[in-house]
Amino acid sequence: MKNKLPACPVETTLLLINNKWKVLILRDLLEGTKRFGELKKSIGSITQKVLTESLRTMEKDGLLTRKVYAEVPPRVGCLSAKRDKRIV
Repeated sequence: MKNKLPACPVETTLLLINNKWKVLILRDLLEGTKRFGELKKSIGSITQKVLTESLRTMEKDGLLTRKVYAEVPPRVGCLSAKRDKRIV
């Protein structure tokens, strides 16, 4: 995240996980690595656009990692939550 995070851990958590979709994404990724399609199916009513935007934001904020395979045709990367005592 580009901005400096607040000193209060609760405020930091609320700032980084600021909507219901991010909470559900983290819930599913804490169980283990998932691919985009698996994640979308497990969350259910989320649209592809919202899921993609949420994942990009979470990756930028350092909440998850993404692995992209250099193949033809391109294969969607796997997603996993970063296990961090400050978040979990």
